Amino acid sequence: MVTNITNLGRSGLSDWLLQRASAIVLALYTLFLVGYLLLNPGLDYMAWSGLFDQTWMRIFSLLAFISLAAHAWVGLWTVTTDYLKSTGIRLVTQTVIILAIFVFLVWGIQVLWGA
Repeated sequence: MVTNITNLGRSGLSDWLLQRASAIVLALYTLFLVGYLLLNPGLDYMAWSGLFDQTWMRIFSLLAFISLAAHAWVGLWTVTTDYLKSTGIRLVTQTVIILAIFVFLVWGIQVLWGA
C-alpha cells in the first residue's frame, strides 16, 4: 500500500476534476494563441507585445500558467505514487518536482507582469 503523505488530503475525484479543468483552460489558451497567429500572418513584435500588454490577456495567461502548474503536479504526483514505492525516494522526488513547478510558475508570473 502506498502512503499518501504528499497528497495534502485531496481525493481522487478532486484530482480528476482539477486535471480536467486545467486541461480545458490549457486547450482554450492554445486554441486562442493558434487562432491569433493564424489571423495575424504579418505579426511583429509591437502587435505581439500589444496583445500581452492588455490586462485580460495577462489574466488569461496567468490562468494558463496556474493551470499548467496544477496539471503538471497532479500528473506527476500520480506517476510518482504509482511507480516509486519507497516513501523516502517518493517524498524527495515529489519535493523536487513541486519546487521546480513553483519556481517555473513564479518565473512565468515575473515575465508576464514585468516584475
